[in-house]
Parts: sequence; C-alpha cells; structure tokens
Amino acid sequence: MYIFQHDGFCLICEAKVTFTSTQKWFRDFLLCPLCGSIPRERALIKVISDCYPNYRELSIHESSPGNRGASIKLQKECSLYSASHYYPDITPGTIHPKSQFRCENLESLTFPDNSFDLLVTQDVMEHIFDPVKAFKEIARVLKPGGAHIFTVPLINKSNKSECWASRKDDGEIVYHHEPQYHGNPVDAKGALVTMHWGYDIASYISDVAKTPTTIFMIDNIDLGIRAEYIDVLASWK
Repeated sequence: MYIFQHDGFCLICEAKVTFTSTQKWFRDFLLCPLCGSIPRERALIKVISDCYPNYRELSIHESSPGNRGASIKLQKECSLYSASHYYPDITPGTIHPKSQFRCENLESLTFPDNSFDLLVTQDVMEHIFDPVKAFKEIARVLKPGGAHIFTVPLINKSNKSECWASRKDDGEIVYHHEPQYHGNPVDAKGALVTMHWGYDIASYISDVAKTPTTIFMIDNIDLGIRAEYIDVLASWK
C-alpha cells in the first residue's frame, strides 16, 4: 500500500510517471516506477543537466556507481562515461576480474591531471578516511572548467562537521562515535561512516582543494525531488 503518490516528471527517465512511497522516509522510498530512482538521484541529474546542458558529450567519471537511476542514465547516454569502485585487495588502476570495474581510491587516483570534465559521486564522501586528500585528488583530475558534482548527506546541517571514524598510520581504525554503516554496492558488510558533514563542507572543500563549492537545495515534488538530506554539491575547477 502506498502512503503517498504524486504525478510528475522523472528527469532520469524523461517521462511522465507517478512517484510513490510506501514509507514516510522519502529519501529512500519515494521511487520512480520506471527507473527505480530515489530523490537524491533525480536532484543530482537536475544539477548536472542545469549546470552542464551538454553533459552527454563530456568526459565523466563516476566513483562507486549504483545499479539504477542516475548511474544507469549516465552510463547509457554519455559515450565518454567511465566508472570505478575501490577494492582494498586490488591494485589501483587495474580491472577487477569479476566485476570488470576499474579499481580506484579517491585518496590516490591513478588518472593523469585534467582527465575529466565531470567527476560524480553519490553518497561516497561520508565514507572517506582522508577527505583532504580525496578532494585534492578530485580537483587534480578535473579539467579546467570542470566540476565534482555529488551528493552527500549533510547530517549536521548548520552545525560543525564531525569526524565519526579515522585511521591511524598503521591502518587501525579509531571510532570517535558509535560505528555507523551505509549500504555498499561492493561489500555486504556495508561502508563505514567516517564523517557527519554539515553545511560547512562547502568552505572546507574551497579551502583544501581550491575549488569553490556550491550547495544546491532543491524541493520540487513535481520532479520527485523531496526528502531529507538530498542536497547536491558542485565543486568548480
């Protein structure tokens, strides 16, 4: 039984649909019946298409893509799209023998400078142990005029961002709060949450990576974009 239904237009399917939800928590349950996308994915595509109307012609790399919605759209419609996951047991820059995805660590990418017009991540940056390295590396591989366009739950909102877990030089994980895990497409154990970001993430990225960052806050139920923690960020090079 649906507790909510609304006729609208899905930017991912580019079709009229009836968005539905079986739960009050729209972030994970306000679905498009055609592509299965959720609000943050539709918001991501809106920002990409608004900021880069020619995105289908651009070189795009997505780190840790999903298997629905926005990731599938980018893969199908963008001829210069590529994707990677991080596998701790695989040498970065090589192809995983089973998944056929390239292995890349956002903290130490193997791509040359100025490789991509867009780098896309969806709910990845809250799982990075060294975000300073990651944001700098992302900026390095972007072409001038390019951008890192991404979603990340801004849990702390107007409060200061908090480190939730860190890693010592020897690899030991230090838990600063009760461990939290999110779904992980390549590991059934889930992905450890390392940061609870707030709105100050924009100035953080601008400071450490020298890429001015904008937070897009979108609420448009006709486009199926309504939920908590669905803000989209763009860091410009």
